[in-house]
Amino acid sequence: MRTRGAVVTKAPGTYEVIEMELDDPRQGEIRVKMVASGLCHSDDHLATGDIPVGVYPFAGGHEGAGIVDKVGPNTPGFEEGDHVVFSFLPGCGRCRWCAAGMQNLCDLGAGLLLGSRFEDPESYRLTTLDGQNVGQMCGISTFCEYTVVSLNSAVKVDKDLPLDRVCLLGCGVGTGWGSAVNSAAVRPGDTVIVMGIGGIGINAVQGAAHAGASNVIAVDPVQFKREKAMELGATHTFADIAEADEFAKSVTNGQGADSVIVTIGVVKGEHVGQAFAATRKAGTVVVTGLGDITEVGIPVSIGELTLFQKRIQGSLFGESSPSSDILKQAQMYRDGKLKLDELVTTTYTLDEVAKGYEDMHAGKNIRGMIIF
Repeated sequence: MRTRGAVVTKAPGTYEVIEMELDDPRQGEIRVKMVASGLCHSDDHLATGDIPVGVYPFAGGHEGAGIVDKVGPNTPGFEEGDHVVFSFLPGCGRCRWCAAGMQNLCDLGAGLLLGSRFEDPESYRLTTLDGQNVGQMCGISTFCEYTVVSLNSAVKVDKDLPLDRVCLLGCGVGTGWGSAVNSAAVRPGDTVIVMGIGGIGINAVQGAAHAGASNVIAVDPVQFKREKAMELGATHTFADIAEADEFAKSVTNGQGADSVIVTIGVVKGEHVGQAFAATRKAGTVVVTGLGDITEVGIPVSIGELTLFQKRIQGSLFGESSPSSDILKQAQMYRDGKLKLDELVTTTYTLDEVAKGYEDMHAGKNIRGMIIF
């Protein structure tokens, strides 16, 4: 069948909507009619070239939800009409990492940016109308009206849940919330700094508050985002990390934050260095945001790293196991313990993807949302 979707044809570049051919699902796959997709910064990294991909054109989008339209042959467990949330990280359930409860590190993740099927680098499901292969972001490409995905990337959810809200569980919520709860291991009474209040950072704020932190300090130069952070659990906000660092030390007898979570949209080494300096002895810096993934170097004191026993911790999808955590978070939303409605700032049509990213760069959105 044919479908429309937003693609980048080069980097640097911008998203444009084109018509493509979409294959039928094969064994172990489903075709999904998209309902909603979040506009995550990672897809903008594709357009800027910070994250290189395996093939162009490349269809973006990795945070979305929809309704199963067709099920591949000999594929039990799903049927037409099922509602699914995509996990941008697949989970095979068999590799060392999945078996150890670290599904976010599944070996299939090595193929996220190739654009082809995880198990077969030569196999694609999208092509241009003239037959050129089109890559799928994370194997799912949620910026398409219809998409074909592996069951390893789909989590079935209850049909009464609003898909234009729970789609956020496929990336932004789990990544931010887990950065605080899992990676930073926030405990009751902690002092936590979150650097950068976008679609990830706002959920790190939620996670830190949910874990019982006494001081949840949100840092962002945009006043609107600081105000939003106060609505979702922050206790204090500042425009820059120097002010936040000073405040954290004032409430910890000069020790500094128990953890600093770096969720800036384009992370530089200097940001990690600033976070490191704001962290107490035996504290943790969690680096969740991305920048140019080829950049090397973080300005930290080796002596301070060793003698103060500090830890710099990377965090992928907030160390979530999406097959279980997406369902847990959906129930938290149902129970009123996790806020999703408040995260969506502006909705867009598919043809407005580029405008959505312009608004993101202008600091207007916590999370932009495509509604199909």
